[in-house]
Amino acid sequence: MSKSVMELDHRDLAVGRPYPERADREPAVHDRLAEYLAKGLIQGPFRRLRDPVRALMPIVEYAAAHENALRILSDEELRLQASAIRAKLRNSGFAPPLVGRCFALVREAATRTIGQRHYDVQLIAGFGLLKGRLVEMATGEGKTIAATLPAATVALAGYPVHLITVNDYLAQRDAGEMRALYEFLGLSVGAVVQGMSRAERRRAYASSVTYCTNKELAFDYLRDRVALTHRSSSLHLSLGRLRGSLQRDEDLVLRGLYFGIVDEADSIFIDEARTPLILSSSTGAGEERLQCEQGLRFASTLVAGKHFQIDLAERNLVLTEEGRRELGELTEGLQGVWSSVRAREELVTQALTAMMLFNRDQHYVVIDGKVQIVDESTGRVMPDRSWERGLHQLIEVKEGCELTDRRETLARITYQRLFRRYIRLSGMTGTAHEVAREIKSVYGLDVVRIPLNRPSQRRVALPLVCTTSAQKLRIIADRVERLAMAEGRAVLIGTRSVGASEEISAALNARGIAHALLNAKQDKDEADVVAAAGEPARVTVATNMAGRGTDIRLGAGVAARGGLHVILTEYHDSRRVDRQLFGRCARQGDPGSCEAIVSLQDDLFVIHAGGMTRLLARLVGGGVPIPSRLYQPLRWLAQFQAERRHGYVRVQNVKQDRRLDRVLAFSGRGE
Repeated sequence: MSKSVMELDHRDLAVGRPYPERADREPAVHDRLAEYLAKGLIQGPFRRLRDPVRALMPIVEYAAAHENALRILSDEELRLQASAIRAKLRNSGFAPPLVGRCFALVREAATRTIGQRHYDVQLIAGFGLLKGRLVEMATGEGKTIAATLPAATVALAGYPVHLITVNDYLAQRDAGEMRALYEFLGLSVGAVVQGMSRAERRRAYASSVTYCTNKELAFDYLRDRVALTHRSSSLHLSLGRLRGSLQRDEDLVLRGLYFGIVDEADSIFIDEARTPLILSSSTGAGEERLQCEQGLRFASTLVAGKHFQIDLAERNLVLTEEGRRELGELTEGLQGVWSSVRAREELVTQALTAMMLFNRDQHYVVIDGKVQIVDESTGRVMPDRSWERGLHQLIEVKEGCELTDRRETLARITYQRLFRRYIRLSGMTGTAHEVAREIKSVYGLDVVRIPLNRPSQRRVALPLVCTTSAQKLRIIADRVERLAMAEGRAVLIGTRSVGASEEISAALNARGIAHALLNAKQDKDEADVVAAAGEPARVTVATNMAGRGTDIRLGAGVAARGGLHVILTEYHDSRRVDRQLFGRCARQGDPGSCEAIVSLQDDLFVIHAGGMTRLLARLVGGGVPIPSRLYQPLRWLAQFQAERRHGYVRVQNVKQDRRLDRVLAFSGRGE
C-alpha cells in the first residue's frame, strides 16, 4: 500500500483472512503499561504544546498552487489529469504535495459537477482524514463534501474506500449527491442498505467508493466469516494459496478493510458500541407461545421489591430468594421447562424484563403486527433485528403479535474490534472532544478540532426545567405558538422516543398547531419532512432521526426572522447527543437559536439521579423555572452516571468478545 497512508508492517496484517485487514491483537499488560508511560507522561506535555491543526494547514497552499492551472482546463482535460494522477499516487504514496494536487483536482471537479467548492477548512479536514485522524467539524460545516477529498484520493490510488454512516437514509443520500463528482473522476460509487441481495452487495462493495451503514457493514463482515466457517483458519487458507485455488470466494461480498471513513464517529464508536453485533439464524418456535404465555402469567403474580429487584440504571432484573421459592410453588407439578430450576428462573426473569424494562414506543414499536426494535441513538427501527434468549418472543406475546422463530447465534463481534481491523481508519463528527480519550485508547485515533468556516451566530437560551411533564408540554406549546405562529420562524422539537414525540404531537394538536411528525412509525416521507423543516412557520416534531446528519435549509424570509429554533425536550445520556440536536440550527453562519425545556420526571433524572431529583422537586415545589444553580449539578450528576455505566458496558463487551474469540479460536471460527 502507499507509504504514507496505507502501508502496514506485514506483522500487523491479519494472517489467514480471505482479504486484507489489520490484525486485531490484544496488547500484553507490559506493552499497555509502556504505551501509557510513553504517550501519557512523555509525549503528552509536548502534544499539548503542538497545534494539530497547524500540521494539516500546508495542504491549503499545496492545493492553491494548482488551482489556476486546473480552472482553465476543459472537462476532458480535467479527466485526463485524474487519470494521470492515479499511477503517481500508487507509486509515490500520499506525500503532501501530491495530495494537494489531487485535492485541487477534486475541488475543481466538485465545482463543475455538484456546484460546490470545498472551503479551505474542508481541505484541512480532508487531509486529517487521509492521515488517519478523527476530525471534529461543527455541525453544518460540510463533513459530507469534505470526505470526498480523501475518499477520491485513495480510490484514485486503486484502493477500496468505505464511507460509513449511521443510517440508510444518509448512505443513499450522500452516495446520490456525490455520485456525479466521483464519476467525473472515473470512479464508481455504490451504496449498501438494508434489503439488498448478496449479489447487489457484492456489486456495491466492488465500487471504488462504497457508502454503507455501520450495521450493514458489520453484518456483511460476519456473513463473510460464516461463509468460510470450515475454511477460514490460517491452515486452510494457506493451503489454498499453495494450491493456487484461493480466488475471491463467490460467497464473500467485501474486498477487504482498506480505508474506512466513519461519519458521526462518536455515535458509532461510543453510543452504539455498547451492544455487540450478533448474526443469527432461525431455529423454529415449537411450543414457544405456550411457554411465553405461562412465563408472563407467572411473572405477573410476582411483586417488585419482594420477589425481584430492578436496577433501572443498569437495566437489570434479578429474582430474590423469596421470588425463587414463590416460582417453585407456582410451577410445582408442571413438566418440560418448568421442571428445571435454572430454566424456569431464566424464562420468568426474561418475562419480567419484557414487562418491566422494555416499553412500547420507546424501545420498540409495533408495525403491521410485528415488534420492531427502535435504536435510541438514531431514532430508527431496525428491521430483521431481534433480542436474544427468548426476550423478543416474550415481547411479541406481551403485545399479542405473531410469534417469530427463536434465533441461534452464528457469529458476533463488537464495533471496537471490527473497526480496529481497518488498515487505515479515520472519522468525522461534530461532537468528539468529550470522548477523545476513549476514542484514542480504543481505536487509536487522535481527535483534531477543525476551525469554523464562518463565525457562529447561534444563540443559546438558558434551560427551562419544569417539575412535571405536564408543565413541560404546556410550556413547549406556548413557545411554539409564539415563535412559529406569531413570529413565523421555523421550529424543530427534538425528543428521545417515539412515545415522547407522540405526546408532544398531541399537545400541539390540542392547541390547533399544525406540524409534521417524524419518528420510527412515520419515516416514509423523511426526506420531504426534513426538506420542509426550515420553511416559515413550519413546526417539526422529531426523534433523533433529525438529530444527526440532517441539513435543514432555511426558507425564504426565515433568516430575517431569526432562523431555525431548536427545542430539546429531554436530555440524553450524553451531552454530545444534546449538542448534535442543537447543531441543526445556525449552520454555516446562518442565524438560529436553541433551548432546552425539560422536566424532573424525564428518564435521565429519574434513573440516574433519582435521590437528588426527588430532593430538588421537594425544595422547589411546583415552581417554574427551577434555578440554574440547583439544576446544573443535577444534570452533571445524571449524565456523568449514565456515561460511566455505558463506558463500563463497552469495556465488558470487548472483554467478553475476546474471551469468546480465545475459546473458539481452535475451530477457526474467531467470531
